[in-house]
Amino acid sequence: MTDPTLAGPRQTISFEFFPPHSPEASLRLWRSVERLAPLGPSFVSVTYGAGGTTRERTMAAILAIRDRARLDVAGHLTCVGASRAETLEVARGYAKLGARSVVALRGDPPKGAERFVPHPEGFTSAAELVAGLAADGVQNIYVAAYPEVHPEAASPEADIDNLKRKLDAGATAALSQFFFDTELFLRFRDRCLAAGITAPVHPGILPVENFDRLVNFAGRCGASVPEFMHRAFGNAGTAEDKALLATAIATDQCDRLRTEGVEHFHFYTLNNPDLTFDICRAIGVEAQPLSMAAHGGR
Repeated sequence: MTDPTLAGPRQTISFEFFPPHSPEASLRLWRSVERLAPLGPSFVSVTYGAGGTTRERTMAAILAIRDRARLDVAGHLTCVGASRAETLEVARGYAKLGARSVVALRGDPPKGAERFVPHPEGFTSAAELVAGLAADGVQNIYVAAYPEVHPEAASPEADIDNLKRKLDAGATAALSQFFFDTELFLRFRDRCLAAGITAPVHPGILPVENFDRLVNFAGRCGASVPEFMHRAFGNAGTAEDKALLATAIATDQCDRLRTEGVEHFHFYTLNNPDLTFDICRAIGVEAQPLSMAAHGGR
């Protein structure tokens, strides 16, 4: 476990949540927010379904988090299935709820579609979406980065060129796809710097809640799962053993990244707060009274 005294004042964290689809899921989301808000995240993000399929639920989740936890919220936004005007109107709706930051993504194709096809009057890429949001007055825009290359990219170089276009269009920082090989992220960061990217690229950390589901999900995302993790989770007997293993792997990952100068970690919580909470505490993040934590106070 990391010595908490090593956690410098510049270390920051953020969390991703997804909007609930049932009353039970709503309780799980709110439990996640209540559990993690005292850790003082600099922001949290709420995902957005393809073609706006979760639009109302995303709006409701943003409103609840803003009203009840007073956290800074970034709403996700995609190019899928909507005109430019409709897409920008969603961002304005976020701002009216107090969420003035946006995670701008091209978005996955809708269920049943093999590839992304732009709306006839819509944005054709994440870079176009970023430019549209920036022109509309959105000042804090996050975009996605892919340490192991986006599955649709023609090459690693083309993928980094696309990231640079998004940042040059007005994005503030990038949030990376999850990864488990720290060297992959560090080499990716080096290539970004060599390409002239100076904006922060924050590593995405995914605590392993269910290893078999993770392997399937990683395969669809183009993310690799190291062999040592297959062996370790195969040998872990109980649920408690697996939780301890997941915490140890992510804690070691964050520790190594921090020694390489990383100052911000973005956690994909899957609306399961306990692993993320334990990892944050293990890397020295202190819980605070919610009134202080709600403003990222550290």
